[in-house]
Amino acid sequence: MAGSDLVDRVREVLAVDADAFQQQVWGDAETVAAEIAAGTFDNPQAIVGLEYEFYAVSDDGSLARVPRRVLEFVGFEKELGLHNAEMSTSPQPLNDDGLRAQEAEVKAKLRAAAEPMAAEGLHLVSDGMWTIPPEGETARGYLTDSVNRDGVQVATNMSASARYHAMANTDQPAGMRLDSPHVDLQADTVMPEALITSIQPHYQVPQAVDLPTYFRYAVRLAGPLLALCANSPVFPPDLYDEDATAEEILADAWRESRIDVFETVLNVPGEQRKVRFPEDLDSVEDAVDRVAADETIVPMPVEGGGRFDDEFAHWRRKHGTYWRWVRPVFGGASREDANARIEFRPIAGQPTVRDTIAVQAAFAGLLENLPRTEHPVYDLDWETARENFYAAAKRGLDADLEWVDADGDRVGDVRSVYADVLEQAEAGLRRRGLSNEEAAKYLWPLRQRARHEITPASWKRERIREALEDGNGFENAVYAMQCEYIENQRETLLSGSFADWLGRGAELDDD
Repeated sequence: MAGSDLVDRVREVLAVDADAFQQQVWGDAETVAAEIAAGTFDNPQAIVGLEYEFYAVSDDGSLARVPRRVLEFVGFEKELGLHNAEMSTSPQPLNDDGLRAQEAEVKAKLRAAAEPMAAEGLHLVSDGMWTIPPEGETARGYLTDSVNRDGVQVATNMSASARYHAMANTDQPAGMRLDSPHVDLQADTVMPEALITSIQPHYQVPQAVDLPTYFRYAVRLAGPLLALCANSPVFPPDLYDEDATAEEILADAWRESRIDVFETVLNVPGEQRKVRFPEDLDSVEDAVDRVAADETIVPMPVEGGGRFDDEFAHWRRKHGTYWRWVRPVFGGASREDANARIEFRPIAGQPTVRDTIAVQAAFAGLLENLPRTEHPVYDLDWETARENFYAAAKRGLDADLEWVDADGDRVGDVRSVYADVLEQAEAGLRRRGLSNEEAAKYLWPLRQRARHEITPASWKRERIREALEDGNGFENAVYAMQCEYIENQRETLLSGSFADWLGRGAELDDD
């Protein structure tokens, strides 16, 4: 039941004067622009970071709420749902030591969390979307359960964040629905977004003024990397239309339904498109102004904390609801730490830590190499990059992607696209001092996917089909797949990769 403290905090958010808030945002945007011109955000040292979301399950694989005291004790942050947990790594230089430090930090936090979580009968899962609801509940009920307290609508299973709850109580609320093939759910809050979990690698650009160039490349990378990492092909079974057959569901399902979920929950068709594929930037100032000009859903109260980026605290707060699949970030606790970076948001949680670090290394390596070599994919038109992105979300590696390779040739077959993509990523890692062997090691899990044309999403679909062929109903088939996913992950999360699930973990990379 929603507490009076939460209701009071939601009311405080709703009382913020939107016009005054926006006026402050524009003033902060001028501050950011001035600091860019002064070189404050320039930092020649390539830096990488990672945000990593999980959901919790009980011993039997069903979704589970995480007690807040446990979450705080194990050093994870709360996310949208009560079942969520998030970690953020400390920024590290892009080199072999830095990447190893990123991987070690993730593993260290997961190891430290395992015992106290297990004592509560809980386990963290790295995935794109959960499919088994809490024991004795339905996914529909879990996602839509809410109460009205003194005129404030509050989601029962949502974390006690005033911003999340305020989004359901504004004059311009989000869509608050799921609208996917054979799935149509309307909620009173944004809780349906809590179906999905992601990883979000960051890459710091050396000179802030060059951010539009790096951003343009990141936008063109979005489709190919999304296709290779797809990991949410099915919803919880009780969310599907009753008359939809298993064959229809599998035939029509997006390979990365996470994209569809985030857009339909937060967008309002014909009114606002807060979540979308980003347009190219004309200048670094354009990046700042776009955040400032974006439609405000929830103007939050702002308090200073003595950080450097508190000098533009209203703009930072606005940035928190600037939802693009690739987005620029300007921040830093101090002037010495100030940086301009690119946050890459399309990728679902991956099967293992090694797979996650492979994505981080690939993204960083690509942004390190493509601008420096003036790779011709820069000239791929934006419309095609956007088509690639949504085709990848819908079809994964079966999508008709269009890429421009290093020779300037337009290619579309899986082998040619990823031969160039991963070659460029490897070259970028070598630029940062990694040996041929080290660079190949980080990218090996992704090479295996491309070579065998299999992703976590296609693995899940195949497991479901096998269960159906054995005579199971659709719900049991999905649950069997999910339990196998969780069991495989328990054995490989910290010390293996998705390739181990395919019986290829010991293969040598002979490309």
